[in-house]
Amino acid sequence: MTHRIPPRTGAAFPLRAGQTLTIIDPEGTQVSDLVAFAMDDHAEVISNGRTFDYEETINLTTGAHLWSNRSRRMLLIEHDDVGTHDFLLTPCSRDTFTHFYPDKPVHRGCFGNLAAAFEPYGIGPDQIPTAFNIFMNVPVSQTGTIAVLPPLSKAGDTIRFRAEIDLIVGLTACSAYASNGGSFKPIDYVIGN
Repeated sequence: MTHRIPPRTGAAFPLRAGQTLTIIDPEGTQVSDLVAFAMDDHAEVISNGRTFDYEETINLTTGAHLWSNRSRRMLLIEHDDVGTHDFLLTPCSRDTFTHFYPDKPVHRGCFGNLAAAFEPYGIGPDQIPTAFNIFMNVPVSQTGTIAVLPPLSKAGDTIRFRAEIDLIVGLTACSAYASNGGSFKPIDYVIGN
């Protein structure tokens, strides 16, 4: 069954070890922030630092694992149509909109959407780490500067993960203008066995 996350919203759900999670960009050029917590202990959370360290790259795609702050493999990337994602930038927030888009209406962003989605699981805002930003295009120059460019994903592109441990996963349809090339679209996901 395909679940839809409407534009500029988020969702959270359990994902058991061995299950797959396929994220679909149904219309193209839309980012989805992914955050994962261990189901049995919410102090264990996805970690970009551990992931970069153990995978020895910031370019995470098919075959790479996303690791926890306790050095456990959380998710395996089994399939990836796009191959360009970001694990450097935090979820956009009200402060992001105030800082980068002072002439636009303030939105609670992915951070606020994730906080609301995780609340029923007893996970508070201060526990939300840097997200794995699916389809987000953040090139890093030789001098270390970064840019946020429109996603390279096309309509129907997917990425599929397999859970290594029991998880609570949060997903968004990102709310930031630059991340999504100036428009806001839905994100679909499918949980499989």
